[in-house]
Amino acid sequence: MDQFLFYLHQGVNHITDLNGLDHMVFIITLCAVYRLNQWKRILILITAFTVGHTLTLALSGLNIVSVNQQLVETLIPVTILLTAIYNIIKKETEGKRFQVNYFLALAFGLIHGMGFSNFFRAMMMGISKDSIVFPLFSFNVGIEIGQLIIVSVFLITNLILSQLFPIKHRDWNLVISGAGGGIAAMMIIKALI
Repeated sequence: MDQFLFYLHQGVNHITDLNGLDHMVFIITLCAVYRLNQWKRILILITAFTVGHTLTLALSGLNIVSVNQQLVETLIPVTILLTAIYNIIKKETEGKRFQVNYFLALAFGLIHGMGFSNFFRAMMMGISKDSIVFPLFSFNVGIEIGQLIIVSVFLITNLILSQLFPIKHRDWNLVISGAGGGIAAMMIIKALI
């Protein structure tokens, strides 16, 4: 149980750490198009993202995949920028069952998992490849909890602001996605310099 809590705690801390702002910005930007009453879609979206980075972490933890960290540090903000652009140009489709967002979350989760990979591999030092499943599971449960904390704060903020001010959802999406895109652009420039 102590080992589970250790990796769980590492996962929560890793995603909620303000030094890892890129992951928070991505999650918030990803959720900007959704309303509070669409919380089930948000859960699916966040879980798709978790599945994506879980796959990358597993491959990294087993030393099957090794990535150029400089490339990943550039690709992560690119995923944020692409998500922001998609949010801004996307037409609302309330009744549509499958949305491109789910696929993007899964695919971009693979890239974000690469960002976690060195941290996760360092945590796996001294652990045999056969023993990686439990730490991987615990760490990703922690990441999922951390993401849910971020989404909850985001949705509560949206709810409070929409009660205080007459904010149209389209405007909310434009502001949040625009801010996410602007932050991502600055991160890309910083990564390239």
